[in-house]
Amino acid sequence: MQDQIVLEAKNVSKTVSSPDGSLTILADVSLTVRTAETLAIVGASGAGKSTLLALLAGLDSPSTGRVFIAGVDLTELNEDGRAAIRGKHVGFVFQSFHLIPSLTAVENVMLPQMIAGKSRASAKAQAARLLDILGLSQRLNHRPSQLSGGEQQRVAIARALANNPKVLLADEPTGNLDPRTASGVFEALLSVVRSEGVAGLVATHNLDLAAKMDRVLVLHDGRLLEGSTLAARSL
Repeated sequence: MQDQIVLEAKNVSKTVSSPDGSLTILADVSLTVRTAETLAIVGASGAGKSTLLALLAGLDSPSTGRVFIAGVDLTELNEDGRAAIRGKHVGFVFQSFHLIPSLTAVENVMLPQMIAGKSRASAKAQAARLLDILGLSQRLNHRPSQLSGGEQQRVAIARALANNPKVLLADEPTGNLDPRTASGVFEALLSVVRSEGVAGLVATHNLDLAAKMDRVLVLHDGRLLEGSTLAARSL
């Protein structure tokens, strides 16, 4: 299982039009992420981290190159096909929590499961299990307004894992949190990803948090480089 590649980008580039001509955001980016591996992508603001995650999730299409999820080439699929693969294999955590205010914590985590066809009882059991792992067993019936920012992000992480994805993508998941809360949420994310056997890829500007992951890649001038937090500090 450890050696199974669940996410792969091959020579991916992204170019967009600008008033001054074509602008290359990403150039010839290649990476692989394996089952249960955690990978951080760090880089300066505007380096293209969010663009890369959108391409890896099939939310956007590369100008050149290919992206594979669970062995399926996303570039061969239309928008509906990419959405189907994303729904089955990818969990996504954003900087903003995007919880539904009128639903409780457990209901927010149940919702994507019920959309996928699970019974209410099965969805509730899975939601309660994940929220318990993330330290929220006493907060199941609280609505987002009754939760702290760190608690809301833990609910968002549980929701992203609810349908047993193969890979979790997180875009600056602690960006809205204070340093102490961010550290706790990040530790919880790493713990649950590893316990669930999910590959985790996190884009972050926080080098101390990135150093806790299995590998660190540096995004610089549109290119992805193997590196460490020391290399990232030179950006």
